[in-house]
Amino acid sequence: MTAASSPVSPAPATPADFAVELHGITKRFPGVVANKDIELSVRRGTVHAIVGENGAGKSTLMKILYGVQQPDEGTISVNGRQLVLKSPTDAINAGIGMVFQHFMLADNFTVLENVVLGAEKLHGIGDDARAEIRRISDAYGLDVEPDDLVADLGVGARQRIEILKVLYRGAKILILDEPTAVLVPQEVTELFDNLRDLKAEGLTVMFISHKLDEVLSVADEITVIRRGTTVAAVDPATVNARQLAELMVGSALPSPQTEESTVTDRPLLTITGVDLSGGPGRRKVLDGIDLTIHAGEIVGIAGVEGNGQAELVEVVMGMREPTAGLVFLGDTDISDWQVREIREAGVGYIPEDRHRHGLLLEAPLWENRILGHQTEPPNVKGPLIDAKAAKADTQRIVGAYDVRTPSIFVTAGSLSGGNQQKLIIGREMSHSPKVLVAAHPTRGVDVGAQAAIWDLIKQARRGGLAVLLISADLEELVGLSDTIRVILRGKLSGDFDPDTVTREELGSAMTGAAGASGDAGAAPRASAARHTGSTSGEENPA
Repeated sequence: MTAASSPVSPAPATPADFAVELHGITKRFPGVVANKDIELSVRRGTVHAIVGENGAGKSTLMKILYGVQQPDEGTISVNGRQLVLKSPTDAINAGIGMVFQHFMLADNFTVLENVVLGAEKLHGIGDDARAEIRRISDAYGLDVEPDDLVADLGVGARQRIEILKVLYRGAKILILDEPTAVLVPQEVTELFDNLRDLKAEGLTVMFISHKLDEVLSVADEITVIRRGTTVAAVDPATVNARQLAELMVGSALPSPQTEESTVTDRPLLTITGVDLSGGPGRRKVLDGIDLTIHAGEIVGIAGVEGNGQAELVEVVMGMREPTAGLVFLGDTDISDWQVREIREAGVGYIPEDRHRHGLLLEAPLWENRILGHQTEPPNVKGPLIDAKAAKADTQRIVGAYDVRTPSIFVTAGSLSGGNQQKLIIGREMSHSPKVLVAAHPTRGVDVGAQAAIWDLIKQARRGGLAVLLISADLEELVGLSDTIRVILRGKLSGDFDPDTVTREELGSAMTGAAGASGDAGAAPRASAARHTGSTSGEENPA
């Protein structure tokens, strides 16, 4: 029997061997059953992955285990004791800690201040706390210095601080939500080494991930959840990524690989000599940025977070005016335009943080469809919002972009991450933009939604769209981009050919470990050699 059709079978172990046992967990929300009779057994001292599509029920299940939500049915046992976890405090007291995908650190605090915040009674706020942080850091290879300012640290270090925070509070069971989403390859390797150290010391790690190759490389066991219920308990040694994807979504693992080149000689977005000051000491956060994107071209920007990507997006979108330099849309200087003017002129925007900048989570879907386009048809009739037309167009977007929702009247916050992202993309593409600024367009979405988003971007590229793609997913950058540039300390370097560059070369350039090569001012590559397949959108399986 193949892995894709294997039933869930109980592990040959006694209850004393399990750190966590969830039996018959069911959780209902109005109009939806998020979890239905979930079964999950996690052995003590292992790394256990939970995989599934967005909306499959993974996050709800982890929130139940962390005490954020309470199940309607079912039981939770921790280290052989059945517990009722009514709050995160109950979970922490039971030895469970959770590291969320979006870090919750105060940049203007030191590592020590962030770690002890809310846990001052454990070791105080002085030398005893400092000594305990160093002890934990040394014991688990976290390489954390208590007196460092968080604002000065990279993404990988911040994640280690989050892990240290839960260990400081006595956690023996760690839940990690998408722990590699924002890490470069070298940082992923370091994180997995940390997880192995934790396991070697007897701790148990549970993590949610959509990166199946990474899951297979580090997990001891995998639980697959589909449509709210457990469908398989898998030994990673017996499956590959393709089979795991089939268990999750019923299809082969998707690939972002583009087709034949569609790059033209018509520039749509040109950035020349752009500086932006505003860092500590008024230092430059963007320094001499030169970049041109042509119709039918995707230019990918690779970089460790905090090196100027967000500021580059803000300049292009009119959120911040450059200190020096110019930004052109076609032949028009838009350097001092307001956001609304830039949007109306034909620049679409997929924000890095969909919750903060892309959606009103408490508003219904049809109102979210209007956001950023409240002066454009079909959302307006004369000076007034046309609610009827906006609702009708929202219904069209839901169908055309496969936004899975019971209604356009539910709140955006009730959708899974992948469906929220498809709603945003549908909204932006519905206005036929000339340029699309796509910041981490598939961050935190499952393989099915990821494939759909890749297809939408490729289809728009074939129609002449110019795309500025910023992503921490190197597979995405290499697969979608016509050329890749690296941003480091506010400067663009390199002109990397996606057909020949390796993940290690990009990772080295992103971290400054090796000099980026290539001519930064070179013309975009239009060779069809790296683009396989036909322009029909059909692809070979990954």
